Amino acid sequence: MNQAVLNSMTVAEQRLVAETSRDALAELDEEELLALHSRIRRARAKYVTKYRRSASGAVVKRGGRGFSYPKNQRDRAKAEIFETALAAVSKEVSAQATRAAAELKESRLAAARSGTTAPKKAAAARPGRDVKPAASRRPTPKKTSGGVKKDASSRAAGARRQARRDAR
Repeated sequence: MNQAVLNSMTVAEQRLVAETSRDALAELDEEELLALHSRIRRARAKYVTKYRRSASGAVVKRGGRGFSYPKNQRDRAKAEIFETALAAVSKEVSAQATRAAAELKESRLAAARSGTTAPKKAAAARPGRDVKPAASRRPTPKKTSGGVKKDASSRAAGARRQARRDAR
């Protein structure tokens, strides 16, 4: 990281970047990591937006993008520092999520191994019943009014009508 830019940041920004050190990240749990991730993302977005707005305003004044590039380096450098910090936090969030998924999988497998006899007996007691599909699936319509394309067109027309009402 650019130490000069880091030293020119406010105390709150320096603390935010300091929270992304390896030692500090190792102490955080998944929820705290996600909260830190969102705070850093907001800080990065702030400086990226600030840089882009001032750079686009300077294009007309200076006569081109190439001429306006050297100006406003501080916001660009701050955005880069926050981008690096965000990458470190994202990597740690990913690692923790992978670990949590592995632990959950292992616990489910252990639970399935310990209780394997009960579900088989219950299924054998009711031989004529079918297993229902998962509730997360979207139900398919039973009746159509003449075809898939016609139904899609009807839904789209309803969506357009609703959009017009919402725009009022």
